[in-house]
Amino acid sequence: MLPRLDDPIVAIATAPGRGAVGIVRASGRDLSALIAALCGRPLAPRHATFLPFLDAHGAAIDQGLAIHFPAPHSYTGEDVLELQAHGGPVVLQLLLARLLEAGSPVGLRVAEPGEFTQRAFLNDKLDLAQAEAVADLIDASTEAAARSAGRSLAGAFSREVDALRDRLVELRMLVEATLDFPDEEIDFLEKADAKGRLEAIAAAVDAVLDRACQGALLREGIQVVLAGQPNVGKSSLLNALAGAELAIVTPIPGTTRDKVRETIQIEGVPLHVVDTAGLRHDVEAADEVERIGMARSWSAIDEADAVIFLHDLTRRGAPDYEAADAQIAERLRLDDPARVLHVFNKADAAASASAGLEVSARTGAGLDGLRRALLERAGWHASPEGVFIARARHVQALRRTRDHLQRARAQAAAPDPALDLLAEDLRLAHDALGEITGAFSADDLLGEIFSRFCIGK
Repeated sequence: MLPRLDDPIVAIATAPGRGAVGIVRASGRDLSALIAALCGRPLAPRHATFLPFLDAHGAAIDQGLAIHFPAPHSYTGEDVLELQAHGGPVVLQLLLARLLEAGSPVGLRVAEPGEFTQRAFLNDKLDLAQAEAVADLIDASTEAAARSAGRSLAGAFSREVDALRDRLVELRMLVEATLDFPDEEIDFLEKADAKGRLEAIAAAVDAVLDRACQGALLREGIQVVLAGQPNVGKSSLLNALAGAELAIVTPIPGTTRDKVRETIQIEGVPLHVVDTAGLRHDVEAADEVERIGMARSWSAIDEADAVIFLHDLTRRGAPDYEAADAQIAERLRLDDPARVLHVFNKADAAASASAGLEVSARTGAGLDGLRRALLERAGWHASPEGVFIARARHVQALRRTRDHLQRARAQAAAPDPALDLLAEDLRLAHDALGEITGAFSADDLLGEIFSRFCIGK
């Protein structure tokens, strides 16, 4: 549900806690009453003015910088007032309370999460993809993700989508003109080069979709689970990948009883690695705590994007060990074999090699190959410098666009094409692209997107 968009709003715009500087931000159609109440005098537009912030009795709450951004030249497109004070929680709460008191006659209220950016979108200061990039820039967990979010915020993704929409509009106009004037006997598909245009647009959509998938990887990362029997070196491998002693490592089977999580990055792609309890084939022989740990291990495996099935090279050939590995492998094959990456650990201590992807968690040998294999399994192949951040909904919209274009291409290639069906598929492709930048967005979608922002942004 969309908030009340005519109300002036205010919020603390900096993170909770103590800091050198804290910001309180207000936005609305006319903030002159707030400026007079808090600052005691008018402010020059877009100039930082050092002055005391006044309470209801004219006493100073604090001293700091006040900046007035008159509409429409502001972040939200409305009048914006920013008070930059000392970053103590009590001071900021006093300023917030004072602003609410002074703004009560005009209905000033505390902003909802993401409402400042939502107003920027609704007032055409940002499109929807750019607005989402604001949150993605704040939430970025790697440098590559932050830079890609910055490119999306600057409009790189939106410009590519808009260019595709413009090309679709031109093609739709030609199709619609042919439908409207059937007596002209124009061979539309040949003289307007509709097939060639359609093929070129489809190829361009595929290219943008590929880059969007890479951007979604930068934003979301990949969930990787370390699975295998007890004592194959899962915790040691987690520590080696992370470069820190995160998990307890002992020769005692069943040391890891619960999941241990850590996020690492490879070429800027976040990998959320989960170390799990060892999987036994003789579940009944394990104690209650270990059985719970194994149940959680299988639950983590079910939710993973990729599973590193870790084998112990030093135990190869042992009948009990091989039987247990085969049992685990069978269950993983039944789930989704494409997600499973077989990795053979303890290469430094094994008598024989040539088992596949071999590593040594103790010495670090083979870890670079494992990292490359994980990126390949995730589908990563782009240079981070050319990628824009993207979300799952962007990827889904582009895939729907591609599907509609494929149907349009099939219709255009038919001996006697039905131009009305071709026109409809082009319209649906056009609408799907419009969802990315917000040209076609339902109110409930906007509410879902902006509710995930932090308050004050």
